[in-house]
Amino acid sequence: QLQLVESGGGLVQPGGSLRLSCAASGFTLNYYAIAWFRQAPGKEREGLSCIGSSGGRTNYADSVKGRFTISRDNAKNTVYLQMNSLKPEDTAVYYCAADRWPVSTLCRLGDGYNYWGQGTQVTVSS
Repeated sequence: QLQLVESGGGLVQPGGSLRLSCAASGFTLNYYAIAWFRQAPGKEREGLSCIGSSGGRTNYADSVKGRFTISRDNAKNTVYLQMNSLKPEDTAVYYCAADRWPVSTLCRLGDGYNYWGQGTQVTVSS
């Protein structure tokens, strides 16, 4: 069955960096869009970034644009989220999600993705 597993979360100081990984199994990543979301306690789930199938067209939320970078390694069937200049307000559980996506079509940051990982905790604190 299709499965997504996030890793790379942990505790980091403000201003530091983390790289999250989303490893896919049961499907070929090249034909899917992958999105990163996060949810902090008491807040709504927030779409952060996504990368489309094939050509890998990317999309970013304003809250992370310029700090976070999404990328893909199809040989490893994995999508990454490089997070730089982290702030305490970035503390949340981070999820990846996947769905079949038309080639060269901009991916979306809203709900509706069919497959979800279980999340990884990111804590930004001194």
